[in-house]
Amino acid sequence: MPRQVHFYDQPERFVAGTVGQPGARAFYLQASARGRITSVLLEKTQVAALAERIEEVLDEALRRSGGEAAIPAGAPQELLDTAPLDLPLEQEFRVGTMALAWDTVDSCLVVEAQALIEEEGEEEGAAVFEDDENGPDMLRVRLSGAMARVFARRALDLVAAGRKPCPFCNLPLDPEGHLCPRANGYRR
Repeated sequence: MPRQVHFYDQPERFVAGTVGQPGARAFYLQASARGRITSVLLEKTQVAALAERIEEVLDEALRRSGGEAAIPAGAPQELLDTAPLDLPLEQEFRVGTMALAWDTVDSCLVVEAQALIEEEGEEEGAAVFEDDENGPDMLRVRLSGAMARVFARRALDLVAAGRKPCPFCNLPLDPEGHLCPRANGYRR
């Protein structure tokens, strides 16, 4: 089956969001424009890595341009998006591989998220990356520097809003506590 590429050039909205309670949240990337919505599922660590890397790429693009690139130093307050994910929330695919690039010609950030695929006969969960017209589905989004900063800020806030860490071991606390390795197995 041919690859499906969900392409958004300067979408109206590109956000990371969650469904569920801390400790059992599902993380999504969602792009929308002109009534079209694409949502893809990914892991919390992928959201954190994407946001951190976006900040690094933007900082480097700004540095290399000598401050001439249209990239704000931080997320513009007037563009911050705190609204929930758009409904209906229909998952297109689970993200396996992500890529980022700064397009110097158009002065925009390109974010690509490719579907996780499994080959028959391989261990469950083993991913195989194929880059051809029959490869995995993809979400490709082109963002201005300001929209990219806003995405990264929201994504980092989202990741930080999870369960509070244990003051002793720094592992996440469940509502009913946890077995802290620093307490030799006693519940805290």
